[in-house]
Formats: sequence, structure tokens, C-alpha cells
Amino acid sequence: MLKQPLRPVGIVGYGAYVPRFRLPGSEISRIWTEGNSASPVREKAVPGLDEDTATMSIEAARNALGRAGIDPQELAAVWVGSESHPYAVKPTGTIVAEAIGATPAVLAGDWQFACKAGTEAIQAGIGLVGSGMADYALGIGMDTAQGRPGDALEYTAGAGGAAFIVGVTDRAVAVFQHTLSYVSDTTDFWRRPSTHYPSHAERFSGDPGYFGHVIPAAEQMLQETGATAADFDYVVFHQPNRKFPIRAMSAAGFTPDQWEAGLLVGEIGNTYAGSALVGLSAILDVAQPGQRILVVSYGSGAGSDAFDLRVTDRITEVQRAAPMTRDYVQRRTLIDYAQYARLRRKLATQ
Repeated sequence: MLKQPLRPVGIVGYGAYVPRFRLPGSEISRIWTEGNSASPVREKAVPGLDEDTATMSIEAARNALGRAGIDPQELAAVWVGSESHPYAVKPTGTIVAEAIGATPAVLAGDWQFACKAGTEAIQAGIGLVGSGMADYALGIGMDTAQGRPGDALEYTAGAGGAAFIVGVTDRAVAVFQHTLSYVSDTTDFWRRPSTHYPSHAERFSGDPGYFGHVIPAAEQMLQETGATAADFDYVVFHQPNRKFPIRAMSAAGFTPDQWEAGLLVGEIGNTYAGSALVGLSAILDVAQPGQRILVVSYGSGAGSDAFDLRVTDRITEVQRAAPMTRDYVQRRTLIDYAQYARLRRKLATQ
């Protein structure tokens, strides 16, 4: 069912980060299939040797603060959602909070739920601000590429994400009109603590996994709000590849005019916890006051969060206050598989 906070909450600042390096899907195919398999994406973003979920989260958070125009000390929480935290035992949230100047009087921690860990952190932020316990909270969805060499997942496992400061609506660039979550115990994608790479259930990841959650979540949002697909100016679903979100958004009644602005997976790959959120940041970069946005995330295991957002007049004041998402997408340095193996430490040296 729909969730609404006790007081209105909105996005007051947002920012994305995508690493510069790009590995073409055709290069992965060349190594593992002699070029005989088609890649589901053109290329994917790959983090550098000095980049991980923490450093990328810091960059996105600084962009969000630049747009919010608030002191980091005003943040009541810094929460990082990811499935590729640098440490198994040590929070990424404290690293980010320290780097942006939000410590020491701040909640900090990490969230998990596969690819919807970022929206889960934002949901918690909405609750914190909406209850009146805080005025501002930072939720981040960020991941580095994870994919077993030669596995189908390697083609799409990209890196990047986005940060969102939720807060009181007098400074909001977009207001949360409704939120909704939809979950089930569906084992479509997982990683045990003792294993390095995630496993997936092949086609089972699509249905009942992805399609069994994002479509019902979107349909339930439309039904309970009394809206139709045509009432939204923009829509962004979780993007494991191009094929899945296009099929799901089409099934829910949306058109290419509504989804193209946020459909970035073909250029940067699946950024996991940042996937839907990077798309949302790209949409906010071009949105106009009064427009309505539907966001539906997806996390294996499995579940979806849906957000119904209305853009405010303040959006035009902040869009160029930090690097735009397309700036990160368009700056790119191509690498080959050998460079990728080095950057992602695919080869054991000891």
C-alpha cells in the first residue's frame, strides 16, 4: 500500500557520478566467444584503480550538496546503499560522512537489498524527515562492477550511482507525492559471504524476478493513486540491460518519450544500486517545474520501491549547480579487456 510521511518531504539536492573508463561489450564478446555473441549493452563504465564505492559516493554526495545549498552539518543521516561496499566489516557511510564534513553528530551506516539498496536508504530518509526527527538526510545508491569473468553478467556489470538529499519541501526540487514498496522471497540473484562473484538463476532473474516485481509495483502505484501512465512526464525503471526496462515500461503503458531521458544502461551498464537513481538524476537535469516522474527500482531477493515525484519551481535554479549526469556519461576513455582485468583486479598476483 501507499506510504506517506507525516509532513511533506522532497528531494532538495541530487548528484551522480560515473567513472570515466568504458569497456565495450564487443570486447568482452571477443575474449569469451570470439565475437559470436551479441552484447546487451554498447559499453559499460569501469572504476579506476583508485575508485571504489566510497570514493564514488563522496563525489556524488558533494554534487548533491552543491545543489542543495546546505551545510553538511545539517545532515541528520548519511546512508549508503550498495552490494559492493569496500569493507565487509566497516561502514561506507562513516567514510562518506567524514569526507563531506557531516561528522560527528550524524547517523551513518550502510544498506543492502541488492540493486534497490539505494532507494531503500532514501525511503528511510523520507521516514526520518517526514516524522520531524530531522530536516535533511542523505541517501546514496552506488556500486562497482561485479561479474564473474566469462559470465553473461560481465557484459552489463557497470559502475556508478547517485546521491539524493531528502528534506523539507520549502527547498525541494521535487516533492514525494507517494511511495510504495513491493517485495517477495524470490531467489534470483545472490552472493554468499565466502564467494567473490554473485550467482544468478539465468532466465529466472527476469521472470518471476525482475518482471514479477517492477511491473506490479508500477501498476499498484497507478491504481492506488488513480493515475494513468499518461499522467507522468518521465519514467525510469531499474536497468539491468536495455531490453528488460523497455519491456516492463511498455507493459505498464509508458512510451519512449517518457523513458529515453533516463535510460542510460546502454552507455554505462547496470550500476546496480545506482541504476534507477542515475536515471532519475539524468531526468532531473532536464525536468521542468510541474512535471511528474515515476521511479521504480528493483533489488534481487526480491523487491521494488516506487516513487511518485512532482517537480518544483526550484529545479531550474540547481540543475547547473553541479556536473550534470550526461557530463559523466559523455566523458569516456575506452579500454580493452586486459586493462579492464587490471583495473578490476581479475588476475591473482599472490
